[in-house]
Amino acid sequence: MGAFRPGRARSLVLAMLSLILVCTVYFYWTPTTASSTVSLVPNTAFEVPLTERQKDFWKVLRPIFERHNPNCPSPDKLGDVDAQHFDPTNELPRPDLTSLSEEDERNMEEAHASFIQDIKNSGKELKPIHTPGKRGLVSTAGATYLPVFVSSLRMLRRAGSTLPVELYMKDASEHEKRVCNEVLPKLDARCLVLADVVGKNIIEHYQLKIFAVLFSSFEEIVWMDADCFPLGKPEELLDSEPFKSNGLVTWPDFWASSASPLYYRISRQEAPSMAARQSSETGAFLVSKKTHLLPLLLAAYYNFYGPSHYFRLLTQGGPGEGDKETFIQAASALGAPFYTVSERVQAIGHATADGLSGSAMAQSDPREDYALTQQDKWRVKDQAVAQAPHIFWIHANYPKFNPGDRIFGMGWETTPTLKEDGSDGRAWTAPAETVGRFGYDVEKAYWEEIKWVSCNLETAFKTWENKVGLCERVEEYWGHVFAGPHDDDPKFTLDG
Repeated sequence: MGAFRPGRARSLVLAMLSLILVCTVYFYWTPTTASSTVSLVPNTAFEVPLTERQKDFWKVLRPIFERHNPNCPSPDKLGDVDAQHFDPTNELPRPDLTSLSEEDERNMEEAHASFIQDIKNSGKELKPIHTPGKRGLVSTAGATYLPVFVSSLRMLRRAGSTLPVELYMKDASEHEKRVCNEVLPKLDARCLVLADVVGKNIIEHYQLKIFAVLFSSFEEIVWMDADCFPLGKPEELLDSEPFKSNGLVTWPDFWASSASPLYYRISRQEAPSMAARQSSETGAFLVSKKTHLLPLLLAAYYNFYGPSHYFRLLTQGGPGEGDKETFIQAASALGAPFYTVSERVQAIGHATADGLSGSAMAQSDPREDYALTQQDKWRVKDQAVAQAPHIFWIHANYPKFNPGDRIFGMGWETTPTLKEDGSDGRAWTAPAETVGRFGYDVEKAYWEEIKWVSCNLETAFKTWENKVGLCERVEEYWGHVFAGPHDDDPKFTLDG
């Protein structure tokens, strides 16, 4: 055996180190080409699984909610607010139809203040769930809303959006295996069950929205109700003003604010003028968890104690009482920025002898609205100051456009699929100036997607199990209404 030579060993070690250095330089400094854009180790490879992050978050958040319960009975109702259309030119008194004793009001105020202090101080324990920089669309749906959501999702993809989608369901009873395992993944969407995180019967109905947002893996979120769909790519809104500088963008309802003066005392805010902004319509909104995590946590607090306390305080029995006012009010209470689209929401439907038979709402492009308000042009006060923005969202809210749920015939008083003579007709032909702002035949496109869902997934949904001839009826309606041109078809005057 040859003698061991230290010099040779040093040479071998240096050679190996040189080889490692060359490989390192090659992997890290070689220019990226089209065939090498995928990272060998994705930046999420070492993340804790989403479900575990959600459960850890909830284990910390729920006790914070419970520590700061309102500590008083539900507020007393002195009556319900009448539906009052928003008027920015008329300073009306704020409705005051909700009361608490002085002691109970003080208890609620202290609980509200201590909750805010607690979430501000719990940063290390209350670790955010989202992946930094990740963006996507979040929604909730189950039962009869699930077929409606799939049509909306197809409209989202039709608009060119590539945002990943997380669809939250209340509990396992709403999880449908074929839809969740086969249909939605092909559209880059996945199902998640809220009860798997929070337990059964903890949150219900209106409360689902805020918890779906909080538990999602996205940092920048487009929220879209199951019966809502965009006419453009929502991700483009995330790259534009007013979202970039505000971090929260909402759209308006028809009605004036009906938040109680009592709420503003409890939250230690000055009540805004009734002419300042409309109430909220949260079929769609945009939010960043990077900038607005604390307001979202406060909105969740309002929702957790919503049925017992805060829904009444924020709406006083007015139209749409529920979660819809919690987002803006939470941001306001914390002094966080937000932008409320000023352009009025428009009811769309078809003309009847009694006026407009409305079945959907049309919301405007926030980028165009922002461009006008930055020039101090407020069409909500004077429509003559500028041309109306394009429509960006359709919220087909009444009725839901579900072929398995009485959309045809006289099933709903709005009879969206019937002309006055009882024959099949379009739902959205009026007001003509609003429909013209769509830029293209949106209703025809929507029914094309409804037809695809009805004929390709007729046996997929639990709520369609005992329905017969859905595809046939939709195809019949399509043939009568959309297969050929008609003299009364809408005209689209703006480019899409």
